[in-house]
Amino acid sequence: MTVLRVALAQLNPTVGDLDGNLKKLMEAYDQADEAGCDLVAYPELSITGYPPEDLVLKPGFVADNRATLESFAAHTKECTAIVGFVDSDRDLYNAIAVCVRGEIVGTYRKRMLPNYSVFDEQRYFTPGTENDPLELYEIGGVKVGVTVCEDIWSPFGPLATQAAGGAELSVNINGSPYHWEKDTGRERMVATRAQDAHTPIVYVNQVGGQDELVFDGGSFVVDGEGQLIARAPQFVEDVMIVDVSIPPVYRSRLLDPRGKATDTPLPVVHVSAEPRTRDLVVESPIADELDPHRELYDALVLGTRDYLRKNGFTDVVIGLSGGIDSTIVACVAADALGPEHVHGVSMPSRYSSDHSKSDAELLAENLGIDYRTISIEPAFQAYLDMLAPSFEGREPGLTYENIQSRCRGQILMALSNEMGWMVLTTGNKSELAVGYFTIYGDSVGGYAVIKDVLKLDVYELCRYVNRAAGRDVIPPDVITKPPSAELRPDQRDDQSLPPYEVLDPILELYVEHDRTAQEIIELGHDEALVRRITRLVDIAEYKRRQSPPGVRVSPKAFGKDRRMPITHGYRG
Repeated sequence: MTVLRVALAQLNPTVGDLDGNLKKLMEAYDQADEAGCDLVAYPELSITGYPPEDLVLKPGFVADNRATLESFAAHTKECTAIVGFVDSDRDLYNAIAVCVRGEIVGTYRKRMLPNYSVFDEQRYFTPGTENDPLELYEIGGVKVGVTVCEDIWSPFGPLATQAAGGAELSVNINGSPYHWEKDTGRERMVATRAQDAHTPIVYVNQVGGQDELVFDGGSFVVDGEGQLIARAPQFVEDVMIVDVSIPPVYRSRLLDPRGKATDTPLPVVHVSAEPRTRDLVVESPIADELDPHRELYDALVLGTRDYLRKNGFTDVVIGLSGGIDSTIVACVAADALGPEHVHGVSMPSRYSSDHSKSDAELLAENLGIDYRTISIEPAFQAYLDMLAPSFEGREPGLTYENIQSRCRGQILMALSNEMGWMVLTTGNKSELAVGYFTIYGDSVGGYAVIKDVLKLDVYELCRYVNRAAGRDVIPPDVITKPPSAELRPDQRDDQSLPPYEVLDPILELYVEHDRTAQEIIELGHDEALVRRITRLVDIAEYKRRQSPPGVRVSPKAFGKDRRMPITHGYRG
C-alpha cells in the first residue's frame, strides 16, 4: 500500500495583497517540503485571496496575479504544490496550478461556478469545459485528481469523472464561507463523495475574515470509505501534515457500480513515481468539534479582527450602555484585538438608569478595557432648545428619542476622527430586521459585529462567555434585566416589539428561509403579529442599506447575501 504525505495549508490570505500572500504560500511550502511531503494543497484563489470580486476586472491585477504565481512556482522543489490563481486567455478562470521543481506542470479550471447566496462567480469567471481536458497527476506513484470547491458538491461533477478515469486520490481546494454549524454538513457531503468515488479526499479550506465573510478553515481528510482521518482546527491558520494510505481501489470499484472505471483512462502527467523517503509516520490530528456557541463566538472574533487589522485599524471605540448588545460586542472586541485596544464610552442621558451605568463600568473593569463617561445631556438640551420654535405645540415623541441616539453617534464619531479608532456598532439582527434602530444614530460606525446574530443568540453568547471564563465576566444583571433603549422613562423593548421568544422565530422564517407572511401564519403564528412584523422588515430595507458591514454567520444575512428591492409592493 502506498502512503502519500500531504500538507493541507489552511492559510489566511488578504484579498489583493499579492506579495503578502506569496510570503505565506512560500512559508507553508517550506514547512511542507522540510516535513518530506509529497504534496501541499492551498485554498481556492490563494494567490489573490478569495473572493477578489471586481479586482479581477483590472487587467493589471490579473497580470500581477500571474507573475506572483510564477514566482511561487520558481520556489518549489520536490514537494508538488496545488495552488489557486486567476487564469486568463480570452476569458477569466478560477483555476489551479500544479507546481513542482520550479515549474508549472499543469492547470485545471473550475467547472462548476456557484452563483447563489454570497457567490457571484459567474459575474467574473468562465467555467472550464470539455475544451480543457481533465488530467491526473502521478505524484509519488499515486494518480491524483484536482478540483475547486463547488466542483465537489455535485455527485456528477468532475471528481466523479476523475475517479472513473483512474484517480486514486482527490484534492479539493476551497474558499468556503462559514455559517453556523456548516462544517458538519461539509464533512458529511465529502464523505459521501469519497464513498461514491472510492478515493480518499483531501479538502483544504481558507481561514480568515474578508469584509462580511468569515472562513472557518476546518480542513480535513477522509479515506475511500468516507471515514474521517484528519481534521484541522477552525478559525486558525494551520499547516496540517497527514500520511494518507492509498489502497488499490479496483476491487471496490468492480463490486460497486457507482465506482466502475471507464474504458478510457484520463491522461496522466508524470511528476514522481515513488513517495519521498521518510523516517517516521506522522500521526493524523483530528481537531475537536467546537461547542456551537463557541463556534459562533470564534467566528465573530475572527471576522472582527481581520476586518480591522487588514484595513489598518488597531483600536476600536464602543458605546457601552450596560445592555446585552454592547456588552457582547465589547467582549468580542477585547478577544479580537486585546483589551488595551478597546475603548468603551458610557453616554448617559436623563433617562439612563443607575444600574445601566454601573453594569457598563463593571464590564469594562472585568474586561480590562479603557472606560470613560461623556454625558449627552448638554448636547441633547441644546438640540431641544434649537428646535423648540419649530416643535412648538407638539408633544415629545420618537423624534426626541432619536435625537439622543444621534448625539451618541456624533460623540463616537468625534472620538473616531480624533483618535483613529473605528466605531463598532452594536445592533443585532432582530433589531436590524424590524428597523428598531436610529439611522445616523446607533447605526453609526465602521463595522457591525452582531448584525447577523438574533437577539436570543446574543443572550446565549453572553452565557457562553461567562461559562468559558469560569466567572461572571459579564455582570449577571446584564443578562437578566429587561432589554431597553432607555430613551424615555421606564422604556422596555417589549413595549415596541413582541418578546424576542416570539419575534425571532418569525424573523428566521421570513428573512433566512424566505417564507411569505401567509406561509408563516399557516405554521401557526398569529396573523396580525406576522403581518406587522413582516411589514416592519420590508419598510426598514432602506435603513439597512445604509448600515455598516458585519460578520455573516447565518445561512442568509442582510447585505450581500439577502438582496431585496427597497421599492416593491408584494405583501404575500
